[in-house]
Amino acid sequence: MSAPVLAADGIRKAHGGTLALDGVSLAVGEGEVFGLLGPNGAGKTTLISILAGLAAADAGAVTLFGQPFTPADRGRRRLVGIGTQDLSIYPDLTARENLRFFGKLYGLRGADLNSRVTEQLAAVGLADRADDRAGTFSGGMKRRLNLAAAVVHRPRVLFLDEPTTGVDPQSRNHIFEQVKALSAAGMTVLYTSHYLEEVQALCPRLAVLDHGRVKACDTLTNLLRRLDTTLRLGVSAPAGFTERLAALPGVRSVAPTADGFELVVDEAAPALARAAAACAAAGVELTAVTATEPTLERVFLELTGHALRD
Repeated sequence: MSAPVLAADGIRKAHGGTLALDGVSLAVGEGEVFGLLGPNGAGKTTLISILAGLAAADAGAVTLFGQPFTPADRGRRRLVGIGTQDLSIYPDLTARENLRFFGKLYGLRGADLNSRVTEQLAAVGLADRADDRAGTFSGGMKRRLNLAAAVVHRPRVLFLDEPTTGVDPQSRNHIFEQVKALSAAGMTVLYTSHYLEEVQALCPRLAVLDHGRVKACDTLTNLLRRLDTTLRLGVSAPAGFTERLAALPGVRSVAPTADGFELVVDEAAPALARAAAACAAAGVELTAVTATEPTLERVFLELTGHALRD
């Protein structure tokens, strides 16, 4: 990663007697879609507020484009956009009026404001509903308008907090495509969601926060490597077949089971193809196959536990 656009170094924050953040450090690069995960109460909202310049840390520092960034730095807050979990749009205003309002808050005026509003209405698929009140929109349309309101002023860094809550599959896909387009244009996106499959699909790198601390911060690929990929083969094999399977490329270990073998492998598909070929060559019938591959949800539970967080 090149020089980070946004970085936190040793952030600590307490609410009363509760330590919400305990030495959080992370860095996000230009154009990166960076995932921030954590159970309820992990400190995500507090961290986002501090990173976005809305709240001050008790200790530690935030830098934005290499310069210190605090709530007192009001002018540079125009570089930041926030798509909140609770909708920020006004239901009694039209879609166009909402975007004009948020654009004006960030200093847009005249032709520039008009063009940005028109662009963003088209980008989120609301051009044909531009003059309808937002209160008449479906959940997915409101979420798309909320995203447009967060980026109408051309921020360089965008915080998206649960941006697809309560939306239909079409709107979710549209929001995904918009996030990818914003990233491709150079915008840095910090994305938080309880839908872990979304983060797995969108975020090449992410951090997992729990009890105010970073439990892991790495690429998705490296995080998935924390867990084994396994193949369970239903097969009745002759003596010596364990060693034959263990010698296959990409197979890390083989253990006999009641009805066959369990293999720990690098990748499921190529390992299965090689195991099936070995069975065929030995005249062994393969009666069942079960593959278990790492997922972000499994990694998340491994890092934060299975206990309920209410």
